[in-house]
Amino acid sequence: MSIINKAAAIGGGVIGAGWVARLLLNGIDVSIFDPDPEASRKVGEVMKGARRAYKQMLPGGLPKEGKLTFAKMIAEAVADADFIQESVPERLDLKHRVLAEIDLYAPANAIVGSSTSGIKPTDMQVAMKKHPERLVVGHPFNPVYLLPLVEIVGGEQTFPEAIEVAKEIYASIGMKPVVIRKEIEAFVGDRLLEAAWREALWLIKDGICTVEELDDIMRYGFGLRWAQMGMFQVYRVAGGEAGMRHFMAQFGPCLKWPWTKLMDVPEFNDELVDLIATQSDDQAHGLSIRELEKIRDDNLVAIMEALSKQNRGKGWGAGALHKDYTKQLAKLAAKKPMASKAAEKAKAAKPVKKAKAEKPKKKKKG
Repeated sequence: MSIINKAAAIGGGVIGAGWVARLLLNGIDVSIFDPDPEASRKVGEVMKGARRAYKQMLPGGLPKEGKLTFAKMIAEAVADADFIQESVPERLDLKHRVLAEIDLYAPANAIVGSSTSGIKPTDMQVAMKKHPERLVVGHPFNPVYLLPLVEIVGGEQTFPEAIEVAKEIYASIGMKPVVIRKEIEAFVGDRLLEAAWREALWLIKDGICTVEELDDIMRYGFGLRWAQMGMFQVYRVAGGEAGMRHFMAQFGPCLKWPWTKLMDVPEFNDELVDLIATQSDDQAHGLSIRELEKIRDDNLVAIMEALSKQNRGKGWGAGALHKDYTKQLAKLAAKKPMASKAAEKAKAAKPVKKAKAEKPKKKKKG
């Protein structure tokens, strides 16, 4: 069960709203600050999608949602919060301003997680003059309310205890925390994605394939393997009975062949953007972003549900975690909400109405 009493979200974009959805659907009250006048609507759209996905995961009913409050200032949002997730745009100057304000007004024992995709925590925590030791990177993957991975990275000033508490916090809301052993830009997940993305841009630019054909190669091929075994375990199996040593001996030499352009970047000009954007529009076949989000969420739930039944019912990979998470949410949903102490006191202090005295019956004459 969650160990968070109250959470704060600073930033309500795609990632920030995803954090809000996961927290609320775990029954946690969230106070959010986002200066965007459209923030309420955008968060509401993400919440609709998240509720829809969770209803598929929990046909027996969802836990009571936490209360969402829109704060007018950061100071108001972080007051009394014991967990704060920052998800503002990837600009170091903006991160500094926001984190300095969070640090100034948040309770001293509150853990602060940053959703940054690549900025090192050491470079961010210099702006926190009071308690930089409680900042960690808590880098999620979209959609945050469904994908469980969160990369945790500590900076030079981060206390080891803060990393341990952050692990407990993220795990308590159904996530898979992975602590990155060394602080590097872009961490692990985005480094892998960046390498694949760079090569994909070259393949499209050079006319080798279209964006749809490239996606088909991923989703009909190695993407299915990665989803349930990752890279190294897949290659271990590919090595046959001799395992990884045979695989590396067989395919290792080809790494020296100049197949990829990982260290070169294609010129990011209007021509390349138009080429990829046009092909992407064609691939969508008229489906809106919201419609594609629904398809994505349905597929993710179905994949995790299928994996949860593997390994003799124990679950495999993300499916095992999904199995435990849905059980946790089901228990939370089964609990009747406790009446607040204030309500109990009010009920106890309420005067008991006196029963109306019966009117004396008139005696019959006779």
